Amino acid sequence: MADYFETDDITRDYDSAIMRRILSYLKPYKVIVAFALVALVVSTIGELLSPIIIRQSIDNVLMKSWYALDVSVNETDIEKEIGINSQDVVIENRVYVRTSRLGPLSVAQKNELADKGLFDGVEYYVFRIDPNDAAQNALRASRPELFVSQGQWAAISRDQLRALPAAEAAGLRRSDATDLSRYVIALLVVMALIFVGTFVMNYYSNLVSVKVMKDMRMQLFTHVLTRSMAFLSRQPVGRLVTRMTSDVETISEFFTDVLSALIKDGSIMIGSLAVLYVFDVRLALVVTASLPFVLITSDISRKKSRDAYRKQRLMTSKVNSYISEHLSGIEVVKLFGKEDASKNEFKRYDEQLKQANLGEMYVYATFRPIVDLLSTMTTIAVLGVGASFYLSHSISLGTLIAFVNLIGMVYSPIKDVSEKYVNLQSAMAGAERIFTLLDAKEMILDAPKIPMPSVVRGHIQFENVWFAYKEEEWVLKDISFTVEPGQMVAIVGYTGAGKTTITNLVTRFWDIQKGSIRIDGNDVRDLPLAGLRRSIQPVPQDVFLFSGTIAENIRLGTEVTEERMKLAAEAVHANEFIEALPNGYNTELSEGGSNLSQGQRQLLSFARVLAHDPAIIILDEATSSVDTETEKLIQRGIEGLLSGRTSIVIAHRLSTIRNADKIIVLAHGKIVETGTHDELIAAQDLYWNLYRLQNSGIVL
Repeated sequence: MADYFETDDITRDYDSAIMRRILSYLKPYKVIVAFALVALVVSTIGELLSPIIIRQSIDNVLMKSWYALDVSVNETDIEKEIGINSQDVVIENRVYVRTSRLGPLSVAQKNELADKGLFDGVEYYVFRIDPNDAAQNALRASRPELFVSQGQWAAISRDQLRALPAAEAAGLRRSDATDLSRYVIALLVVMALIFVGTFVMNYYSNLVSVKVMKDMRMQLFTHVLTRSMAFLSRQPVGRLVTRMTSDVETISEFFTDVLSALIKDGSIMIGSLAVLYVFDVRLALVVTASLPFVLITSDISRKKSRDAYRKQRLMTSKVNSYISEHLSGIEVVKLFGKEDASKNEFKRYDEQLKQANLGEMYVYATFRPIVDLLSTMTTIAVLGVGASFYLSHSISLGTLIAFVNLIGMVYSPIKDVSEKYVNLQSAMAGAERIFTLLDAKEMILDAPKIPMPSVVRGHIQFENVWFAYKEEEWVLKDISFTVEPGQMVAIVGYTGAGKTTITNLVTRFWDIQKGSIRIDGNDVRDLPLAGLRRSIQPVPQDVFLFSGTIAENIRLGTEVTEERMKLAAEAVHANEFIEALPNGYNTELSEGGSNLSQGQRQLLSFARVLAHDPAIIILDEATSSVDTETEKLIQRGIEGLLSGRTSIVIAHRLSTIRNADKIIVLAHGKIVETGTHDELIAAQDLYWNLYRLQNSGIVL
């Protein structure tokens, strides 16, 4: 039992056909998906803009600086590389360019300029002279030796600026404070967009997930309801329940946790790399050089985590199956004194589950630190190389800080994608199992050629019927008999003779391979399936009651009046115990009606059938599970209500069918005798032998 479900694949590699089929469930929700994608784009762009804004605020405000070049540099080839133009500030025959614009120059080129006296390597702070700024004017007037000026522009070296008192430096850089506030506002706006985008994306992706899960579960449930008994008899109930619950949940997790995460992580990783190359190709190559090691580590981790996840799921299945089986059979465990043996066996399964959980934990505990280590090493390498570039004026400080932030944005998605990949494989496997069930075509064909008659008289005719559950293993062989309207026909025989099979064929739970079954002269295959089953109501061997009230179990969702319900209950003497209950017909039944006795459940199933007023009633082993006194009550009720209805009764207690209009005796799938009780007793054949054995006290 614990190994029963291990044939199911727990994980599966990516399959484009399965993925297309999963995504097809999004078609009815295109608008919601569009909102989610737009929100995803907004939040992704926002996250990529954040380091850019920080870089700009550092380079353009906090660390804003210029280098001074002699105007004669225009006569050299370096002019084009720096990009000097008429917009640049010129003070006393020196052109001031932003520090970042010297980035394309090599160290040799800068040394060449210095040797020629065209470049002094001193950083300056350049500002516009504001005649209305009293603090600025007072400082320039009191410390003229610190400044060089021409027209509306002035400059001071960064070292001298840092040496000024804080108040004087702040006054000089008042415009920078205004610019910085703009960057702060811009960053806050971007953060707000990220928050709103992430919220909207999560909300709509979860909304889509819930709707898809509902649609898929409804499709599965409807599909299972329409499958044939031949198909359903081969499917364990637990497996079907798993398809509609756990497997659907894996698809839900795919939409909420995997799909959006993979899209966003992929976008951020690619976007971050693109921004890195825009900022500085040399440092971007340093980051890119480390990626193969990360990708190899991720691939190894992905395979290890898949195996660990598969083992963990298998062991969880074993433990769950063992618990379910032994709790269901706890009475047997106690009766045979198997408590210690069961405990020891469960301990072994539990230990295996613990080891599987530890194995899965070990994979994640190893993978994340390794990726974090590689990320840290990459950051150190970037800082080392970047620092040398910064000292040689080849890169700005803002760019270097932005690189550190962007490295985290490159590595974080890699970790996330690797961990989500197992969920993707689980979703692939779950989807494959779901689609395999949905692709099952075994169903009773409902293609009526004629409408259901408004009145069913109840004439039943079996004509040369052959039937096998498995090919050529015939359960019924050339069965022919007729039941006239209003007749009560009993079918008896040893266990396995085919009695219950006949009742299943009348209601088309199964279709015959040869011959025909007719109701009022019409082949049952030509009648609407729903109409046929409304006209024929069976009482199965195993009574099943749903959780809910007694009234709900009798009505079964149909419009049965209260009067009709109570009349049916009175007819089978069920009203006597129902009205004795504290809440009467509104009494809540537990699962399977376990708070009623077996006989009471049987009586309630009779009331349910009779309340729906069918033309034909099939009582399959109807009184085999009630005591003699209750059987007498049932017989009195049935005798009255079967008047005017065709009925087929299958019973082990032959005394209950003495008054049947006809008794059909089956043996090895064939009719061996037909007649009334008295006629068959007089014949002293199989029926007589059954009757004699039963009355002698031998239980069949």
